[in-house]
Amino acid sequence: MPDKVSEKTAERTAALDAILTRSPVIPVLVVEDAAHAVPLARALVAGGLSVLEITLRSNAALEAIKRIAAEVPDAVVGAGTVLNPAQFAAAQLAGARFVISPGATDALYFTAKDTGLPYLPAVATASEIMRAMEQGFTRAKFFPAESSGGVAALKSLSGPFPEMKFCPTGGITEANLRSYTVLPNVFAAGGSWLAPKDLLQKADWAGITALAKKAVSIAKGS
Repeated sequence: MPDKVSEKTAERTAALDAILTRSPVIPVLVVEDAAHAVPLARALVAGGLSVLEITLRSNAALEAIKRIAAEVPDAVVGAGTVLNPAQFAAAQLAGARFVISPGATDALYFTAKDTGLPYLPAVATASEIMRAMEQGFTRAKFFPAESSGGVAALKSLSGPFPEMKFCPTGGITEANLRSYTVLPNVFAAGGSWLAPKDLLQKADWAGITALAKKAVSIAKGS
């Protein structure tokens, strides 16, 4: 008889991979003005980044997710900085296709498994990775990446946890991006530099597209 837990883990992993491996870089976005959401998403998609994380750090975040989900079909929009089940539910209701948290709790693991919405927990230590694996998750955000050991830590973690793959986020820049994306246990990197406030305030969507294109080129080593 097939192992039901293993089946669920495989299904969960496949669902995450189908979404999060579409782009080598996942923009981590703080949207203060919902009117910026759609043109921002279109600019990033035009630059080759179609997986977008809207962090729940602003009052406009849920509305931004809702608008992108409705109006930018080429974007796969998710919610980040999700801290509890209530925020998880609100993100799902707004149309988020996936959820990312800066850590992980039993309540979030339960909610993710209960709803079936793809969920990327965050880990920073071997013990947290083991906890994620116990819960049936073999994909995780490595956060905060740079202050948690960065590339050296991810290389070390690949030995005891060969089945785990990560999205390092936190301290990732154009300068160190390639050092992360070249690692075999990294499926994408998260970055907040792709939508700087000055470009958002000026509605410089072409500038944001240029940043996205450059990020894709660096991440792929092309």
